[in-house]
Amino acid sequence: MILTFTHFLTLLVTFSAPIWSLGAAEVFRVASYNLNNYLDQGSESRPAKTAESRAAIRQGLRALNADVVALQEIGSPEDLLELRQSLQAEGCSYPHFEWVPGPDTNIHVAVMSRFPIVARRPHTNESFLLYGRRFRVSRGFAEVDIQVNTNYSFTLMTAHLKSRRVSFQADEAELREQEAILLREKVDAFLQQNPTANLIVLGDFNDTKDSATIRTIRSRGRFLLTDTRPAERNGDSAYSPNPRLDPMTITWTHYYGKEDTYSRIDYIFLSPGMAREWFRPETYVLALPNWGLASDHRPIVAGFWNENR
Repeated sequence: MILTFTHFLTLLVTFSAPIWSLGAAEVFRVASYNLNNYLDQGSESRPAKTAESRAAIRQGLRALNADVVALQEIGSPEDLLELRQSLQAEGCSYPHFEWVPGPDTNIHVAVMSRFPIVARRPHTNESFLLYGRRFRVSRGFAEVDIQVNTNYSFTLMTAHLKSRRVSFQADEAELREQEAILLREKVDAFLQQNPTANLIVLGDFNDTKDSATIRTIRSRGRFLLTDTRPAERNGDSAYSPNPRLDPMTITWTHYYGKEDTYSRIDYIFLSPGMAREWFRPETYVLALPNWGLASDHRPIVAGFWNENR
């Protein structure tokens, strides 16, 4: 049988093995998932996670089968341990991890990895001035170096920026933009030291593509970050009525019940160096039935070749 290009693309979409091989090179996956209050002990404002919701989250993570997962809205270190142990019991192991505390005592950011984490630079005490008042970044930023193999490594930065819920301290959009400025400063400092470095910046940035927040994080010029723009694997083609616009694929990652809206606020951005290893066929939004039982977010994932290109 002759394998046409169309057949090849069909195979890429149909099968979801964790590693793609082409000669000596292989593909690994990096994902981001806001777990929507993964807490064993609830608080006045955040309920404890139900057993049904935890099981749905594990179902999604097993379906993704990503090698590295950035998490937002994870609770305590014990909550992260419970998630990892429960996944391991179901055949999905993440032996390496990072948990980053912040001023928010309930929810945090974390990273789970199948590859060794060889360096950790948590940012837990970042602050900024807004209208003469000092504010702290509520969830902090995780920054880790991950060794994929002997010859290939990358750095991952993940964040969970200020939500779109009304703040009584200051305008929530302005707070979010200031947090984005601090995150971008970390990105610039890193890339100025090594312009060709492999860097992934991902997480729940709580804003849409053309917002000041996202423009700040991506920046422009030499160190512009590439937007991987994961979309559903539902058979849609990359059609766009206007070549200046993105394809009309389904990319939303979050349901905001108060406004009854669906929007893309979770992202995987790449440095110029990392973008050269990006493997588009393994980049998508996970679409599962009853996805909302797990979280008000849907997870996203991107694939990468495990060698510098």
